[in-house]
Amino acid sequence: MTPTKPAVELFSQLAEPFTGEALFDRLTDLVFFIKNRRAEYVVVNQTLVERCGRRDKRELLGHRTDEVFPPPLGQSYRAQDERVLRSGTAILNQLELHFYPSGGRGWCLTNKLPLRDRAGRVVGLMGISKDLQAANERSEEYARVAEVVAHIQTNFGETLRVNRLAVRAGLSIYQFEQRIRAIFQLTAGQLIQKIRMENAVRQLRETDAPIAEIALASGYSDQSAFTRQFRQTIGLSPSEYRRTFRPQVESE
Repeated sequence: MTPTKPAVELFSQLAEPFTGEALFDRLTDLVFFIKNRRAEYVVVNQTLVERCGRRDKRELLGHRTDEVFPPPLGQSYRAQDERVLRSGTAILNQLELHFYPSGGRGWCLTNKLPLRDRAGRVVGLMGISKDLQAANERSEEYARVAEVVAHIQTNFGETLRVNRLAVRAGLSIYQFEQRIRAIFQLTAGQLIQKIRMENAVRQLRETDAPIAEIALASGYSDQSAFTRQFRQTIGLSPSEYRRTFRPQVESE
């Protein structure tokens, strides 16, 4: 977007470049960062520092994710950055389950946008990951779709179509989508995806079930489709996740 004349006038008067850092430092449910063309952190907010188990921003600045996050997560996060830098294509409202070096984990919606110079070349990226808040199950909004949500939670392994779910709730597709967004901050499709992924990570962590079997039980037609979605959402392949996060059983 081309800056307007008032914007150019304002930003030309600032003592230092505006990054939004001071504002994002006050948002504890959101991770914010700016990276250069080498995928190194240039700006971070305090929330990211704390979730990485660090005390000072200087411990992150100048480093890539593979130098901050443990393997194989760090390499996976860096690969995502490299795709944005290489292609110049933004990542918008992508549902992800994040794991932080401090031990915390949580669902979020991630946005990453390329930064371009005056010639249009990609020279960096900026991004935010916004935490998903737990739904208020006592609200009137939730009550209208509670039966449908329970249906998804029970039947996530089956084919679930948004239009049929809307009919089940007695709403139009638009009304159903709006209500789901208001309650979960997700589209109906993302809600189904989240429930399926939660089942998948639990099975990978707690059982010896083959990945192909977990894929079918999670509502995917084949293992390759499941693996693609799992990698996009979790940042790892199912087998990598199992090796990394499944508790080691001590021999007696």
